Amino acid sequence: MSNILADLKKKAQAKYKKVVLPESSDERVLRATEIILGEKIAQVILLGNPDKIKALAAKTGVNISAAEIIDPAHYARAAELAALYYERRKHKGATLDEAQKLMTTDPVFAGAGLVGTGAADCMVCGCVTATAKVIKSALFCIGMRPGISLVSSYFMMVSPDTAFGENGVLFFADCAVNPNPDAAQLADIAKCTADSLRQIIGAKARIALLSFSTKGSAAHPDVEKVTNALKIAKEKYPELDIDGELQADAALAPAVGQLKAPGSAIAGQANTLIFPDLDAGNIGYKLVQRFGKAEAVGPVLQGLARPVNDLSRGCSAQDIVNTVIITELQTEN
Repeated sequence: MSNILADLKKKAQAKYKKVVLPESSDERVLRATEIILGEKIAQVILLGNPDKIKALAAKTGVNISAAEIIDPAHYARAAELAALYYERRKHKGATLDEAQKLMTTDPVFAGAGLVGTGAADCMVCGCVTATAKVIKSALFCIGMRPGISLVSSYFMMVSPDTAFGENGVLFFADCAVNPNPDAAQLADIAKCTADSLRQIIGAKARIALLSFSTKGSAAHPDVEKVTNALKIAKEKYPELDIDGELQADAALAPAVGQLKAPGSAIAGQANTLIFPDLDAGNIGYKLVQRFGKAEAVGPVLQGLARPVNDLSRGCSAQDIVNTVIITELQTEN
C-alpha cells in the first residue's frame, strides 16, 4: 500500500462508517470483509442468505463474524425500502408491488436502499454487477446531490514525481462515465472533483479545464465548449480556483504555463485536471499510469447525494478494501 493510501486508511478508521457490500456470494468480498473488520476500517453489512454466506466464509477460510448480515427477503425494514423506491420511481410508472419484489430479491438495489434510508452510510459493489446497474441503483434509491446534473468519476493519480499536483497527487475527471459532457456538465464535474479532492486529501483544488488549445491558440467548437464551461463554473461556483482552456503542459509545467498563459493562477500549478470528453480522459489517465508509472486509484463515482462506488469485475480483495476506504472518506461527518 502506498503512503497516501496508508494515510487515507487512517482517516477512514477514524470515521468508522457503515458500508454495505451486497455481493456476498463472491469470495473476494468476504476476504475483503475480513480485512475491513480486522483492521477496523469500517462496519460492514453483507446482504444475502445468512446460512449461505457463513458457509462460503467457512469454505473460504475467513472470519466475518463481526459483520452484520441482512437477508433482504426477511429484512425488518423491507417495507421502508420498497416505499423509498416507489416514491422515487412512481412518476416513471413503478408500482408498489414491483418495488417490494425488487427490494426483497435484488441485493444491489436493496443495498442502495439501505444507503438511501440511512441504514448504511455508503455502498461498494461491482465485482459481479455491471457498472450501469450499480449507477442505476444509486440514482433510483439515493439520487443526485442538489444542483449537480450528472454522475461522474475521477481517478486519484499518485505520481512518483512529487513536483506535480499536490506532492504528486492529482485528480483526473471524468475518465470513466460520461462520453461527451456538455459545457454545463463539465462545470458540474469540476465542482464535484474539487469537492472530492478536498474530502480525500484535504487540499484546495486548482482546476485546469483541459483542451488542445490554450487561451485562444486554436479556434474550434470543442475549444468553445471548454471556454463556455469556464464561464458557467465561475458563475455557478465562484468559490472554485479554476482556469481554462489550458493544454496539459500549460496546466502542469510552471515554465510552460507562464509562457502560454501569463497571469493565470492555475497554469503550471494544477492539481485537478478536467478532460473535455471520455476519449481524452480515459486515454490520459492510462498513459500517465503506464508511461508515468503513476498509481491510479479509481474510478471513484461522484455527484450522488450519498456515496456509492463501482468495482472492476477483475478486482482483488485488496482493491475492494481500497475502494471502501475512498468511499468512506466521501461520507459526510
